[in-house]
Amino acid sequence: MSSIFDQHLERNAANYAPLSPLSFIERTAEVYPERLAIVHGSLRQNWRDTYARCRRLASALRQRGIGKNDTVAVMLPNTPPMVEAHFGVPMAGAVLNALNTRLDPEAIAFMLDHGEARAVIVDPEFAPVMAKALALRQNPQPLLLIDVEDAVYGPAAQRLGSLSYEDLLAEGDPQFAWELPADEWDAIALNYTSGTTGNPKGVVYHHRGAALNAISNVLEWDMPKHAVYLWTLPMFHCNGWCFPWTVAARAGVNVCLRRVEAQAIFDAMRQHGVTHYCGAPIVHSLLVNAPAALKEGVPKGIKAMVAGAAPPASMIEGMEMLGFDLTHVYGLTEVYGPATVCAKHEAWNQLDIGERARLNARQGVRYHLERDVRVLDPETMQPVPQDGETMGEIMFRGNIAMKGYLKNPEATAEAFRGGWFHSGDLGVQYPDGYIKIKDRSKDIIISGGENISSIEVEDVLYRHPAVLAAAVVAKPDPKWGETPCAFIELKPGAQVTAEDIIAHCRAHLAGFKVPRAVVFGELPKTSTGKIQKFELRKQAGSAAALDA
Repeated sequence: MSSIFDQHLERNAANYAPLSPLSFIERTAEVYPERLAIVHGSLRQNWRDTYARCRRLASALRQRGIGKNDTVAVMLPNTPPMVEAHFGVPMAGAVLNALNTRLDPEAIAFMLDHGEARAVIVDPEFAPVMAKALALRQNPQPLLLIDVEDAVYGPAAQRLGSLSYEDLLAEGDPQFAWELPADEWDAIALNYTSGTTGNPKGVVYHHRGAALNAISNVLEWDMPKHAVYLWTLPMFHCNGWCFPWTVAARAGVNVCLRRVEAQAIFDAMRQHGVTHYCGAPIVHSLLVNAPAALKEGVPKGIKAMVAGAAPPASMIEGMEMLGFDLTHVYGLTEVYGPATVCAKHEAWNQLDIGERARLNARQGVRYHLERDVRVLDPETMQPVPQDGETMGEIMFRGNIAMKGYLKNPEATAEAFRGGWFHSGDLGVQYPDGYIKIKDRSKDIIISGGENISSIEVEDVLYRHPAVLAAAVVAKPDPKWGETPCAFIELKPGAQVTAEDIIAHCRAHLAGFKVPRAVVFGELPKTSTGKIQKFELRKQAGSAAALDA
């Protein structure tokens, strides 16, 4: 029997619109058309022109037959076309696949095929890698190849197609009448993440989640209008933790940065009055440990966000000396980047640096617009005691969770088992509700904020003719947080050096995936022959590091 509140009170165009971050740039362009939107070298682009360029991109893609649920891949650094793609591609109804620019051609080829990309926008810096990836594709469907010309980088050394990005935009209509998705559950982005198998999984985002996480970013940081955001975080990383959409919501400034270098970062902070930036711990450490001369005149009160590893006391102290305000967040690709925050309390300011670091090292509490995050027993799906000691699995539920894994119903069902997203991270929950990671149930190595599948590295090691058995675990690293450490058991009579193994890996893997340490010897195994990785973690020091 229907309620009186359901009778003649239907949803309609006057009282309902799907949530989408595309609404943010539309409003900002209407309200603040002359406000600065993008800075890149000598380029200064306002929100009116940025919105028009995004509409041109959407219009041009549509004219070339690319529309709803078609994948458009981009291999771009943090430059204006990357900002524009976050709006122009979904305005066409298409799905943005921002490719990790650090990956090898084999991984890129897999993603292009698996995501069924219809078009690829490529920066000249990455044209050689993309050319190799295109040659490795198995999908016979032709791709629309779009070359970006970047005056800051220089002329393109290699053109992949006959169409430039600016020529494509010239085909489009700056007044293109794009529409919000009919359903906010429609896909907006595809991001690939390393799993416990060699091939990455395709994480599908929806418009609703992208909009709500973008707004949550504003709320967690109390981000003001016209904030000046420096792009130290790659926009291919969980769509820049949704910050392209966040900056648009605040009519802020995107200060583009092609490479993460201390000099360039400090120069941008001084020149443009940067107020916010994000990054993995290595980025913040880079600034803390930079020569004193580079830090002179840097504005005080810059807000920094860190994720990927808990900030150590030395980093917190160093950031305070710089006058920066550090916020620790935690999440995964599957939850749009950060979905918990170590929300700070004023009382913590009175504590000594060691105790502040202990409190700030926790992964924290749920983002504003996430429904819930808990530490649950993965067998019973019941909360563990909030005593800071009982371990369980960190799980999320609510608005800020992916649609699922592309073409992988089994992995999707397992990830959402019991009505929660299973992070695979083991942690504890404290009496105040704050969560802290204690171990990783997946064999994932997080190096400089990038996920590395240990199995992918092991597969390459096994291809070396001298290797009988191999296992890869995380080894603590003061710069990168973690790096791969390879344990190798050689075939009888085989002679090989660590340098040989590293050179072999470098020929088949992206640089950041190559082991930094190689240990030879018989691998510890169970009675059934399974390699005991927990013993290897002890040798590498990663178990102790995680329990600290």
